[in-house]
Amino acid sequence: MSHRRIKNIDFDDDDIDDYEEDDYGEEELSPEDQEQMRLGKTKVREALGSDFTNIGDKQIEDALWNYYYDIEKSVTHLKNAHKPAQAKKAKQPSRFDQAANTAAQSQPKQVNVFNAYPLPAMLPPLQSDSTPANFFQDTPWLNVPIHRRGTLTPARTLPRMGLLGGSSKIAALAAARRRKQEEARSNSAASSAEDAQRQTGRAVSLLDSLSTKVSSGGQDNRSQISTGTPQEPTALESNAKARPYPRRKRSPSPVKPEPVTVTEPPKVETKKRKADLPDIRAEPSTFAKTMFGSTPRGQLRGGYEFSLPCKYMMPQDVKTDPFAGPSPDDEVLNKQAKAFKKAGNAAKQKDKEAGAVTQGVANLTVDEAPRVKSKNLNVLEEYAKSNLKPSANFVVIGHVDHGKSTLMGRLLYDLKVVDERSIEKLRKEAQNMGKSSFALAWVMDATSEERSRGVTVDIATNTFETEKTRFTILDAPGHQDFVPNMIAGASQADFAVLVIDASANSFESGLRGQTKEHALLARSIGVQQLIIAVNKMDAASWSKERFDEISQQMAAFLTSAGFQPQNVTFVPCAGLTGQNVAHPVSKDVAPWYNGPSLVQALETSEVSKRAVSGPLRMSISDIFRGDITSAVSVAGRIDSGSLQVGDAVVTLPRPAGETGTAFIKGIMVDDEPADWAVAGQIPTLHLTNIDPDQLRLGDVVCHPANAIKSITTFTAKILAFEHVMPMFVEVHKGRWNMEGRITKLLATLDKNSGEVTKKKPRVIQPGTVAKVEVQLDRAVPLETAQRVVLRNEGLTVAAALLEEVR
Repeated sequence: MSHRRIKNIDFDDDDIDDYEEDDYGEEELSPEDQEQMRLGKTKVREALGSDFTNIGDKQIEDALWNYYYDIEKSVTHLKNAHKPAQAKKAKQPSRFDQAANTAAQSQPKQVNVFNAYPLPAMLPPLQSDSTPANFFQDTPWLNVPIHRRGTLTPARTLPRMGLLGGSSKIAALAAARRRKQEEARSNSAASSAEDAQRQTGRAVSLLDSLSTKVSSGGQDNRSQISTGTPQEPTALESNAKARPYPRRKRSPSPVKPEPVTVTEPPKVETKKRKADLPDIRAEPSTFAKTMFGSTPRGQLRGGYEFSLPCKYMMPQDVKTDPFAGPSPDDEVLNKQAKAFKKAGNAAKQKDKEAGAVTQGVANLTVDEAPRVKSKNLNVLEEYAKSNLKPSANFVVIGHVDHGKSTLMGRLLYDLKVVDERSIEKLRKEAQNMGKSSFALAWVMDATSEERSRGVTVDIATNTFETEKTRFTILDAPGHQDFVPNMIAGASQADFAVLVIDASANSFESGLRGQTKEHALLARSIGVQQLIIAVNKMDAASWSKERFDEISQQMAAFLTSAGFQPQNVTFVPCAGLTGQNVAHPVSKDVAPWYNGPSLVQALETSEVSKRAVSGPLRMSISDIFRGDITSAVSVAGRIDSGSLQVGDAVVTLPRPAGETGTAFIKGIMVDDEPADWAVAGQIPTLHLTNIDPDQLRLGDVVCHPANAIKSITTFTAKILAFEHVMPMFVEVHKGRWNMEGRITKLLATLDKNSGEVTKKKPRVIQPGTVAKVEVQLDRAVPLETAQRVVLRNEGLTVAAALLEEVR
């Protein structure tokens, strides 16, 4: 079940689509537009002439409105839209069709069997006497022109060609082979027994010869085997004839015969075997004679001797062991071992000689000095003697599409901060994108995402000077999705400019949206002064009644939110035309207004006293690489204290294990180099001796001697905007936000006296002041008397003032 409750507030919380413009009827033209429309219609009529009399006034007005009274574009559009229709030209036949027509005319005319039948206009019902032409008359392939039709001709059957040189010889050979195969099959049955007997006799004779060769005393029967002379049948042959080889059922190969015992013949003396055996070795080749020489065979000892000169060849008679000494690899390894041993001894000697020096250096301690030399300035005295112009930072807040960025762009353009050339360039770019009215807004919205979406996403900054004060603009986004960025911008501001759209129904929709929320957030962060810029008064025809209505409703709401009436100023203006922005509005336009312009209201705003003498506290709002020589640069507002070039600083919270300090190498204030900076300014610091991975948006820069503490739990006094109970919240301060939860509701307080009215309430109603305890998921740098904002599920739950931290 959700923790939300019904609020006793007169305003609805309807979701407003910030990307859609409110449509409350057709927009009426101003007197200037009506006069410009009348002159444009006359010129367009003259340019069109008598050929386009059918174009009405409504069409001309639409064209002029669409092209922003551009006569040339409107005339071109109307001519193109209402030009008379021209007769279509006959399609010229292609060169392929022309060639086909010529070929068709030269050939005899062919009659199509389907065209021979008359085709009726409509396909009659299918009857028994219907022809194919009648049945298929609506098919597209029957309407092909005569010159594009093909003729089907039967393919000629040619006699099969033979091989080159004739095929009679091959045919004769094939016939002879077939006859031989038939004769072989017919005679196979008769000669099977004889073949088996012949094969058995050959196998037995082969075994006989092999057994004779293996025996040590047998005679050489190779001549008998080679000549094939018949021998007496032995016991083996008779046994083979009696038992033929069996055949397997699944394989045609014969079964292996059983082992047969063969009787050895009588031994014969082998002394004369070498003389009796014939020499069947071939003569050596030419290559062998070249490599090994032509030694007589009788002097060979089992092979040829290598006759080429070789220094590694050893005679066979020498019985020296070739592996007696070390191998070449062993010699290399021994030499390497000796070299390594020699090098090791030399290194030990060097270490021994440098031992005394090393022991002395180890006992030395060197104090780390700043890498940048500090001038050791007294910043407070330098600030007092500088006589600088008073500086002020203001944040521009309000509902989306109420003209915040356009108003600031007009202010900078009228004060000559932005030249005419830059504005003209932005106008062309905006016109190309179809957003010609956004040219002045793009002075502040410089990123491609902001220009394509048409809304401000992040905080845009710019500076300008008047005769009395130097101002820094913080243009905050108005969309509800970017409220955290608005909080970051408001935390750096001395006062705020709340922009309200005075056109019909825009003020009411904004009051239900971010107009109300931004005003409450600004007050919660600590903004005391507020300038209400009632923008787009030209759309309301500078109506005094409309201005008074908006002033009365906003005054009542801001008083209930905690703003003092003397700190709220209402200024009517028109950002698109520049009326009452930098210069007062003329009496002809608004004779009823006698107040200041927007720039005059900014100059009269009082700036709170700077905490220059306090400890250094600077919230980081941007991290970037400054230049080639700087590892990292940070920018942010100095809440209290001062700093100068060469100071050692730390950024908190630091990652675990990091204990080093960074040094300020350079300072930039308003894009100009400076030696120091004080509270209230937004400088850029170039840091050294720091890893960029240690920095996060929202970190606090302070001196190491007086660093801020990181806490996980705090007790705060809150002003509830929604129903508050023990729940999860997001704690926002400046650029950082941290997940946490409200663990205890300690008491509800009286708004005026601050006394406890109820202890340990279960629920805190909207608009009630109470004291709660908040626990954070991670330690963050916070101190007492600081302000934070509590949000939950995209809504601002409460504003808190820290009373106790731990």
